[in-house]
Amino acid sequence: MIYETIEELMIKAQAAEGKTFGEIDTTGRIKNLRSKGTLGNIIEESYFGYEINSVSKPDFENLGVELKVTPFKKNKNGTYSAKERLVLNIIDYMNEFKLTFETSSFMSKAAKMLIMLYQYEPGVEINDYQIFKAFLNEFSEEDLAVMRRDWETIVTKIRNGHAHLISEADTMYLSASTKGANKLSVRPQPCSAIEAKQRAFSLKASYMTGLIRKYLTPEHMESFSKKGELQTKSLDEILNERFKPHYGKRVDRLCTEVGIKYNPSNKSMIPHLMARLLGVKKNDINDIEEFSKANIKFKTVGREPDDSIREHMSFKKVDFGTVLNVEWEESELYQLFAEQKYLFLVFRYTENYTPKVKRIPYFEGIKLWNMPQHTIEGELYDLWMQIRKVVEDGVELIPKGKRVFNNLPGPSYNGISHLRPKASNGKDKTLLPDGQWITKQSYWLDREYIQEVLDDE
Repeated sequence: MIYETIEELMIKAQAAEGKTFGEIDTTGRIKNLRSKGTLGNIIEESYFGYEINSVSKPDFENLGVELKVTPFKKNKNGTYSAKERLVLNIIDYMNEFKLTFETSSFMSKAAKMLIMLYQYEPGVEINDYQIFKAFLNEFSEEDLAVMRRDWETIVTKIRNGHAHLISEADTMYLSASTKGANKLSVRPQPCSAIEAKQRAFSLKASYMTGLIRKYLTPEHMESFSKKGELQTKSLDEILNERFKPHYGKRVDRLCTEVGIKYNPSNKSMIPHLMARLLGVKKNDINDIEEFSKANIKFKTVGREPDDSIREHMSFKKVDFGTVLNVEWEESELYQLFAEQKYLFLVFRYTENYTPKVKRIPYFEGIKLWNMPQHTIEGELYDLWMQIRKVVEDGVELIPKGKRVFNNLPGPSYNGISHLRPKASNGKDKTLLPDGQWITKQSYWLDREYIQEVLDDE
């Protein structure tokens, strides 16, 4: 069926709201759950009445509209988040580098998208999933400006013969996500003999979360950039402009200036302070639109008077239940660094460390960082493989006095990342696959590596 106008198409699309996929399916396709993209195919075939295809042109070609069916989930705090990234099209390295952003394969697919949202709920039968909302998405000028820079970042690597070094964390909203069965899914690139992983232009899950909240719960999001500012400046530039007037000030003075209590034992103090310095009211940095959409997490770094860093940097706790059951690119370690950027908030101590003596640091600066792909596929992958080997063989727990040591890769492992305990006390334990209990462990970046990152300008 041909839809003559966008209005006609949207009337049809919005009439699906509240209907289940089981009600919509007329072909029995829903029974083939092994087929990836089954739900999108059901909408294409059974609801809109056109044949499924994989051509590069938009689904509703006469209207220039691409159809995307994508899930979201409801969080424990009542907010909504995208369940996954929105994959658009495979990148043809041999052709993409010849194009402009306006003529890119991304823009041909995504300039106008009919997005149909359904809510993912664990335990609910797939045929009982409902279409929750249908809307036509056209990117704002600000978002397009960010995506243009993202596309240029990706294509510059292709032109330089570095398609094999592309990382999802290189970019803000538009990413080049891996798309293939495994690490052997590769294709040629134009400016190097090295084959590169197959990748697809995708909208990050974090960007999709921002988009979903914009349409479902707009009151939950707050922005710190001025209207139109992202069209002319990068997020990095805007952040530096906002924070620079506060560099060199002691943290307790900054707290007084923005009207919050200085309490270093309160873990939420720094997020609250940073939000206030950015001029937003939100206390959760994840509710700030620019951070949420670009998948940016913040980390604090304390530097000593001699520039050294005393402490390793902790990340999420290890889920040992998944270590042996997922592939590298689905692992939590890979996702921590391949798909996320980090805003390092750097604080400087002017007095040398003395045990039990409290010091108040000065706010020194920021650094927006993501781990380079060669490190992700090198030392980080090596760490992951070593963790798997130790867990598969059975973790050795070695009592020494009141402490219990283990043979998981620790701080001296590879100079980049390691595992070590992070628990409220010695009784805070987690179950290993072999039935042993171990003090909860977290992923950490080595302090020496963080120092190298900060010193690398």
